[in-house]
Amino acid sequence: MPSWKVSGTMIDFTLNPEFAAKLDWVKEFVADKILPLDALFPEHGAPWNPRDEQAMRIVRPLQQQVKDQGLWAAHLPPHLGGPGWSTVELLHLNEILGGTDWGPTIFGCQAPDSGNSEILAKFGTDDQKQRYLKPLLANEIVSCFSMTEVEGGSDPTQFTCKAELDGDEWVINGEKWFSSNARYAEFYLVVCVTDPDAPTYNKMSILIVPHDTPGITILSNPGLPGEPFPDGTHGHVRYHDVRVPKDSLLGPRGGGFMVAQSRLGGGRIHHAMRVIGMCRRAIEMMATRANSRVTKGEALGRKQLVQVDIGQCWIELEQFRMLVLRTAWMFDNHMEKEALPWIAACKVACAQISHNIVFKAMHLLGSLGVSNQTPLARMWSGVLAMGMADGPTEVHQMFAGRDVLKRYPAYEGRFPVDYTPHQRQRAVAMWGERDDVDSQVFELAMSVR
Repeated sequence: MPSWKVSGTMIDFTLNPEFAAKLDWVKEFVADKILPLDALFPEHGAPWNPRDEQAMRIVRPLQQQVKDQGLWAAHLPPHLGGPGWSTVELLHLNEILGGTDWGPTIFGCQAPDSGNSEILAKFGTDDQKQRYLKPLLANEIVSCFSMTEVEGGSDPTQFTCKAELDGDEWVINGEKWFSSNARYAEFYLVVCVTDPDAPTYNKMSILIVPHDTPGITILSNPGLPGEPFPDGTHGHVRYHDVRVPKDSLLGPRGGGFMVAQSRLGGGRIHHAMRVIGMCRRAIEMMATRANSRVTKGEALGRKQLVQVDIGQCWIELEQFRMLVLRTAWMFDNHMEKEALPWIAACKVACAQISHNIVFKAMHLLGSLGVSNQTPLARMWSGVLAMGMADGPTEVHQMFAGRDVLKRYPAYEGRFPVDYTPHQRQRAVAMWGERDDVDSQVFELAMSVR
């Protein structure tokens, strides 16, 4: 069901009619059912708490409607219960869901569970899939990816949380920071140093740890701006002599970095897709406010500076969307390695674009924009984290820059290739001095023929 294709030298952005009809259903469903749910259960962690019986009485029937439409867990292949959509198709879905809080959960594609389910499907044993993956895909439970550390941040070369073999068990000791949804998760995927003497990126492994394993303590639950202290959703977790069976490894021993990277690449582009939807909703709020609010005898939308702000936000968002679309296309064409700098670019632009647009929207709405009476302040709290989620923005800028540098060799001599005196010497050697150009160009043209 390709949503866009290349025909000859033309790129066709026309959507398949059947696919377009599905998206129309999603847009109407989100507007009619999910946006009101965002207002009824606005707590930051609410979409990841399957133990909230009040919310689940509403959520489960909505999820069933999504399943009836064949739209559940669209990122997964059919053998895992999803429709197996392409990455480009996921962009069209996720940009709709990204304007909501509950949307991804209602459609079975919420982070971090979506990424965790992918690596469980790819690297998990049959027993691990039966015990963890199956209920996770059904949203009966949620999971936690426990990687970041207090001192080391998201830099895996600085991790100190370790796991040592003691007979047939791994013994885990250390702390993890900002482990999203730890307080709700049924199990944690813990990134541990298991081989301290191995090469840097072969030191770590990932262990599956049930939430009720003795020795796990959630020291605190840091929250995002807007979440009242101390009731956040990103756990500071201590693992003290936590014992799990030897077969709790997810993937090979020493393969933790490789397994983690296999989920983070897709996770970053999914973040970018959802940010498109969030920013589009912010622009919609800007535009409707500008057309509705009258001051000094005319609508705000008649003010040139307002038009400039809204126009610039729209331009930036459409540029960003094309970047994400190109990256998604590379995924679909099995160019995962080539796509790495493009993913980095999406991650960098994701933080920058969302910052610019949401800030402009809050500014235009004035005191209403910074209040808790619109979704903008909630969006802003997410924007602040966007520059750090899945690695700091600067790391991705560095990676993209390093990739660009590989494409261009160093020049020999004192001056660069584009040094004008050298270029003129080449031109003269090719065509002669300016007085002789006409005859030289004629002779060159005849030789080409």
